Amino acid sequence: MDKRVLILSGATMVCALGIGFFMQQSASPRSLDAPGQIASVDVAASGVQALQMPAEPESGAFKIENITLTSVPRAEAQELQGETPGPATLAAAEDCELAVTALARPGAMVDIAVSAPCQAGARLTVHHHGMMFTTALDEAGAWRQMVPALASTAVFILEPEGGKAEVAAVPVPDLAEVDRVVLQWSGNSGFEIHARENGAEYGAAGHVWHGSDPEAGQGRMLRLGDADQLAPRLAEVYSLARGSEQGSTVDLSVETEITAINCGRDIEAQVLTLGTASDDQRLRTRDLTLAMPDCTAEGDFLVLNNLLENLKIAAN
Repeated sequence: MDKRVLILSGATMVCALGIGFFMQQSASPRSLDAPGQIASVDVAASGVQALQMPAEPESGAFKIENITLTSVPRAEAQELQGETPGPATLAAAEDCELAVTALARPGAMVDIAVSAPCQAGARLTVHHHGMMFTTALDEAGAWRQMVPALASTAVFILEPEGGKAEVAAVPVPDLAEVDRVVLQWSGNSGFEIHARENGAEYGAAGHVWHGSDPEAGQGRMLRLGDADQLAPRLAEVYSLARGSEQGSTVDLSVETEITAINCGRDIEAQVLTLGTASDDQRLRTRDLTLAMPDCTAEGDFLVLNNLLENLKIAAN
């Protein structure tokens, strides 16, 4: 797709790297089996508090730290008040808890399945080693998603709104076989990752983004989260299998459309990278803030080059 590119002057981005800014005019939108271990954590209506998910330490072990317990289970509360909960009350409490399974899949993916029949439609927040996104249980109180793993021992915290969170941990033996880039943000800021493999042009084979065909390139792009939620947390993950030989470069960029929602204000995002610059598989995090142009530029796109490290694609 042809693009008209204008150089934006001035420092509009605050991040750890120097970033090139370009604006492109767009008349219309582009078309272009290891079971997990489950543990329960009580949380208040406001959810998990002071939760910190540190990057993987060099030992390969993970710790879940600073989870503040802020509620007492209903049955225990009744006992403290001198009441004895009946069978119906206990059964109802069990039905309302999340049932979670986590299974490792090829490509360093984890198949997460959640069931809570009495919480149909409830908002669900998924935490995974610094990545976070929000979704919702369906009408049957279920949710299922393939989630890219970010650690060889992948820990997931599934937090329903106003309920009790569940923690699932599953080993991911093939994590070292992929490179991964995550872009995450809150609200409808319009962020996207674009990967152009082997020098591909926009819209051509090898241009991979969340709107492209799943087989458009060698890498895979996955968008996580439900944009229809109130103040949603969303994430995009680009994954590329690593090879013993190194070939062509994958050019990565972050783009965002200027809309009536984000124009004339600062928008924030966070980048997480896994294995893209070294072989130690440590997860690295970088925050960014972008000052959007005023609303007269609505409909244009900002292309942020040099923000993400380019990847090497396995030679054919």
